[in-house]
Amino acid sequence: MSRYLVGKRIMRHVLNIAALTAAALLANAGAAQAEVIRLNTPALGLSADRITALPDAEQKPWLDYLARSKAQMAADRAALAAELPKGATPPPAPKAVGGNSYNMPLDRPAEWYATAEARAVADAIVSFQTPAGGWSKNQDRRIARLKGQRFSNDAETMEQNPANFDAPADRFWTFVGTLDNDATTTEMRFLAKVAAHAPGREGDAWRASVVKGVHYLLNAQYPNGGWPQIWPLEGGFHDSVTFNDNAVAKAAMILRDVANGTNGFAFVPVELEGRAAEATKRAIEVILAAQVRYGGKVAGWPQQVEPLRLVPTSARNYEPRSVASGETTDILIFLMGEPKPSPEVRAAIRSGAAWLEATRVYDKSFEMTDQGRKLIDKKGAGPIWSRNYDIVTGKPIFGDKDQTIHDDVNGISIGRRNGYSWWISSPQEALDAFAKWSAANP
Repeated sequence: MSRYLVGKRIMRHVLNIAALTAAALLANAGAAQAEVIRLNTPALGLSADRITALPDAEQKPWLDYLARSKAQMAADRAALAAELPKGATPPPAPKAVGGNSYNMPLDRPAEWYATAEARAVADAIVSFQTPAGGWSKNQDRRIARLKGQRFSNDAETMEQNPANFDAPADRFWTFVGTLDNDATTTEMRFLAKVAAHAPGREGDAWRASVVKGVHYLLNAQYPNGGWPQIWPLEGGFHDSVTFNDNAVAKAAMILRDVANGTNGFAFVPVELEGRAAEATKRAIEVILAAQVRYGGKVAGWPQQVEPLRLVPTSARNYEPRSVASGETTDILIFLMGEPKPSPEVRAAIRSGAAWLEATRVYDKSFEMTDQGRKLIDKKGAGPIWSRNYDIVTGKPIFGDKDQTIHDDVNGISIGRRNGYSWWISSPQEALDAFAKWSAANP
């Protein structure tokens, strides 16, 4: 690990309280009366002022990165404006589709990717690639972009409220290139599958789009190895190193495939393989540096961390700074996929798995009732985990849209209870995988 990351890791994790046991967490889930314990505060974006507060020797790579981001933003905007004659009315923005409905399946039989249907999707994907090389999110990939049409969805109706951490800086230009909701990495993997069935000139456009995507990931990577949620940078929590939606790990996985020429990426130029391998290595370093410690005991990972200090930070109004069981699950599965894990990676895996084992809860269920979704007693249920744990006390915490942070999920508004997975079961997947990994890595 670099001296830079070691130093940041030490500064990052000076917390004074030991991790709670599963029994303590269970008692907390239903015992004391629910309370609002504090207010959530917004994350800070990457800025020149924050960078120049670093030691002189550390500033240049970050200032260069910030300048590159601003230049790319200007180039992207200019490229879109140049698609139409001056004064022409651009087509309406593409309509958003909910959830992860991308129409880009990655699990079809291999022969399906040679069909006309798959090729049409691939062509639409290429049409929506930004000049920087990334893609936006939540779009129907069966429909190609029109000349002059925005790369991202219509956001004019979003509330322009300074109290809303998620309000876009520019409603007409947001998420123009993102790793959120599996965007960009899904497009690249789909194109690689289609290109595998078009080895001649007919597949060149799809392969070129993938290569452009590789450059996008390399250019978007922070000097310390992390990735922001949106690039070019948009500000606010979007500038945080983002583990949510497994963004960092998925970017690293695709670059690992590029470096090794595996999973359909053998066509990527050789000169990019070394850069991809180095980028993957640095991504693992930042993952290790961002793991949270409680009084000497290593726990899991946050949803996102500040890019310079690597400390947990907030996202949307109801997403507080925390240790997150879902992100910990994703990161552990990624790290356990390392073919030759270093001692540092092995230690991170074991400590992360131990934290999940210590925080699991039984005989509780988060389910729909006549008063909305609630955490209830249910004999034999579980294990489940809180989505978020406080970075100081280690206790489960839950956020609401008014920025209040609660100690009991049943105390937040019904809309937030119904609209977010506050208690989850997916960490068991990491523990199941850990049992097999431990047998192979004694």
